[in-house]
Amino acid sequence: MIRISESAQKHFCKLLADQPEGTNIRVFVVNPGMPNAECGVSYCPPDSVEPDDERLPFNGFDAVVDSGSAPFLEDAVIDFEEQELGSQLTLKAPNAKARKVADDAPLIDRVEYVIQAEINPQLANHGGHVLVTEITEDGKAVLQFGGGCNGCSMIDVTVKNGIEKELIERFPGLGFRGLDHQGNAEFSTNRLIDLEIEAGPFISQAF
Repeated sequence: MIRISESAQKHFCKLLADQPEGTNIRVFVVNPGMPNAECGVSYCPPDSVEPDDERLPFNGFDAVVDSGSAPFLEDAVIDFEEQELGSQLTLKAPNAKARKVADDAPLIDRVEYVIQAEINPQLANHGGHVLVTEITEDGKAVLQFGGGCNGCSMIDVTVKNGIEKELIERFPGLGFRGLDHQGNAEFSTNRLIDLEIEAGPFISQAF
């Protein structure tokens, strides 16, 4: 689940040497599966371990992970680097914002994973987000935009240069369907690259 580099393991052992006996580290995700998910590492005293926690053994300590964070820490990597300007501990968790899905998972789950893990973090910088509502029978993904995307004059650029490019690369042949701000005038294309924004931004009901 989590890979901790040798340098990071040595760093943790050094820190834990000054803690009460039996103290380990806890790796966790705040708001797992959400665009604002954040990962962290803290000390884990023996009396703070819960029955459903998972313990991952490393050299000289355990990494304790709660059941809610575990699925979102798949493929996470913790590293420690010493540089001229100081040392840095890094935790990279590519699945923190979306639970990892299998290659043979339903198409809507795979599209949703790409959006949550790679597209929404970028939109979040501007207060926006996007959600897959369905994959239609004719193979079109229905997306809803919200947050800062509502009313944004750059939404067409965002779609064409960001979302469109990413989804076409991952899912060749996937079509697209959008709704206007009233949710009743729709337009669709066989390729996202042909998409044009009409009568305002993509939005639909709030979510």
